[in-house]
Amino acid sequence: MSTQAAAATAIPQKTPLLQSRLGSFLAVVPLSIWVVNHLWDNLAAFSGGTAWQTAVTQYTHPYAQALTFIIVMLPLLFHTGWGLVRILSFKPNNLAYPYYSNLKYIVQRVAGLALIGFLGAHIWLAFLQPRLVYGGAEPFAAIAYEMRWHAPTIIVYTLGVLGTAYHLANGLQGFAMGWGLLASERSMRRFEPWSIVIFLVLLGMGWGVLFAMYKAGGTQEVMQERARIMQERGVQADH
Repeated sequence: MSTQAAAATAIPQKTPLLQSRLGSFLAVVPLSIWVVNHLWDNLAAFSGGTAWQTAVTQYTHPYAQALTFIIVMLPLLFHTGWGLVRILSFKPNNLAYPYYSNLKYIVQRVAGLALIGFLGAHIWLAFLQPRLVYGGAEPFAAIAYEMRWHAPTIIVYTLGVLGTAYHLANGLQGFAMGWGLLASERSMRRFEPWSIVIFLVLLGMGWGVLFAMYKAGGTQEVMQERARIMQERGVQADH
């Protein structure tokens, strides 16, 4: 069964073409570009806390942070709403059609649902809460400590990065199909290895960041800095 046939079986055409095109376009521009850039910036964790905070939390202009948030959040909200409509409008048929393309399709939807929870928690805990509650960006020491000593954090981020990498890489293939860039079965087969490479590169970047933070979280410097931060916030340190 072809990829197009599997998708057609799984998705009734309930969303207008323009809305569908816009939803997929916003997933690539600017969301995919931002995700790659965000992962790249976070790789500064290998160079230490100061380098990470400079790359990730500092902005060259006072309005740059707010503008970046808007540019990312508006497309993300639209893409999320568009994706939920698509998820609610299809019925899985993997038992009747156990094909590779059909498996990829349902995994894409499951990953999308999981990412809603992961990104919501990440945006709140790593971006909004520190700024709204504590009056500043989240310090490297606080994040690195949680990665090392709070098992649910490293587990959730490990799975979250996995889901993000898959959803983005497979989504690029879906984008190319939807926009007519991959119009034949042959072209889709040729793109498949590139999709896998993109997935592995993104996964390597994301898990590399987690490894760097996990490693840094065990150093005396980070643990002492984290204890100081908790004291300033009036929160009792658990270690």
